[in-house]
Amino acid sequence: MTSTNAATVSIVVIAYNDAGLVGEAVTSALAQGPVVAEVLAVDDASSDDTARVLDELAASHPKVRVLHRTENSGGCGTPRNDGIAASTAPYVLFLDSDDVLPPGAADALVSAAREHKTPVTVGACVRRELPQYQDVPWVPGLYTAGDVIEHPAERPELVRDTLCVNKLYERAFLDEHSIRFPDGRFRYEDFVFTARVMAADPRVAVIDDLVYVWHVRRGAAQVSISLDRKDVGNWRSRIEAHRTASRVLAESSPELGRACQVKFLEYDLRMYLREIGRDPEYQAAWWTLTRDYLAGFADADIEAAGAHARWIVRVLRATATPPADIARLARFAAEPPRLEPPYATDPDGLPVWSEELPVELDRLAELPIAALPVTIDARAAGAATLRLRVRDLYGRLAAAGPRTARPLFVPRSGGEPVRGEPVELRPAADGDGWVCDVPFRLTTLAEAGRRQGRRGMQAWGVQIGVECADGSSLVTSPRPLDDLLRRRALPSSRYGVLLAQPYRTAGGSLAIRLAPGAAGALSFVRNRLGRARAKAALKSG
Repeated sequence: MTSTNAATVSIVVIAYNDAGLVGEAVTSALAQGPVVAEVLAVDDASSDDTARVLDELAASHPKVRVLHRTENSGGCGTPRNDGIAASTAPYVLFLDSDDVLPPGAADALVSAAREHKTPVTVGACVRRELPQYQDVPWVPGLYTAGDVIEHPAERPELVRDTLCVNKLYERAFLDEHSIRFPDGRFRYEDFVFTARVMAADPRVAVIDDLVYVWHVRRGAAQVSISLDRKDVGNWRSRIEAHRTASRVLAESSPELGRACQVKFLEYDLRMYLREIGRDPEYQAAWWTLTRDYLAGFADADIEAAGAHARWIVRVLRATATPPADIARLARFAAEPPRLEPPYATDPDGLPVWSEELPVELDRLAELPIAALPVTIDARAAGAATLRLRVRDLYGRLAAAGPRTARPLFVPRSGGEPVRGEPVELRPAADGDGWVCDVPFRLTTLAEAGRRQGRRGMQAWGVQIGVECADGSSLVTSPRPLDDLLRRRALPSSRYGVLLAQPYRTAGGSLAIRLAPGAAGALSFVRNRLGRARAKAALKSG
């Protein structure tokens, strides 16, 4: 469809030592068409060929203007502010040098902004895992396409969207409210910028068009700030950004301020906790930093958080040093959450975290079955069978009456899951939960993936759905026991041989890599080498 929008957008592209990727970003900005008035490429004093690449683009494309900083700012905020200051169009879009704008993004955003007269317009964003090309929607379900939000305080959950790049901004609105990014070496600068935008109480239009593709390169030699979580300094930076954003929002609206605090507990805290690793020094530093920060949270903000986040906060507050079962706590912070046995009670019979830390798991009885952090253990029971043990949780599952367990194989690169057949559960002989054996035919799974168009190595996550006699149900990822985690070479009439590697994800869940035939085996080897290089880069960095 031909655009009817005149040149009304300045696209600000920031770059630092990204000569190999920035050209693709700028090209995607130019491809937005006539709606683009200019592409402002800000080179933050790169030491590689980034400046040369940008100058060559500017020489070939009249819409490209390059701003060369003489000193590196140390962050993303200052170059974005330089771009805003240099912009001449009524609207501003932001683009990072390693990401791209999908076709038509700018035009769709401008059309909605003009139709609804909104100073802020937001569209859909995906995190694209490379090289797998797995698209993960950003904050799914947060927005409803076609909405016009009159006041952000009426939708406080909007604070969960901390990105600045999936939105179009009216330049006059930014100037009127003096909204800019934090300057200098400030990580997570978009937290603060977005908080300042929401605190200014703009009308916000929502469209369902995909407007931003955020590339996630976990194997890159230099990972992005959001992925560089190997030292406690990253967590300290995130806390400081959240502290500033929370203060900005609270001064504007108590509802937005509280929602920001809850978001930290339910999202940021759990994300970093589940990646806490095994280094005792890091664990101790992280634990102290987190406890100190949480000490300033109001009790009402903690009570407003979900049960899983509340319990984590109370465990943190209960001990000055990481507990002996910190790995159990990290797995509980995963998504979906899993509370692994043993299950302790206090003298009054109330459920608590552990005998050593008798922190009450308050309001457990009020959680619906679907929200229970149930643990399901998975182990091998023959070459093509998975033995499941569904653990009870303080009698909650027993009361619901578990009847069947059904495996669900979810492609990690996105797409339709493959569903197994439900299998009857039976009480375990030792009285500890329920058990069943479900088919684990990996050659059949590989063929299903091939029918879906998957070539080379396939990666699948495993989930188990449990149906109960009272009509309730839950879905969770099983915990693989060690005897399941061994590589297998399976004969296949179609592929000759199928390499299969069940593995444990970072969150402790079961997943599977399948490499059908020679091409799949080659993909498998390349994947292993890529992951090995990424780990080596992280250690050397």
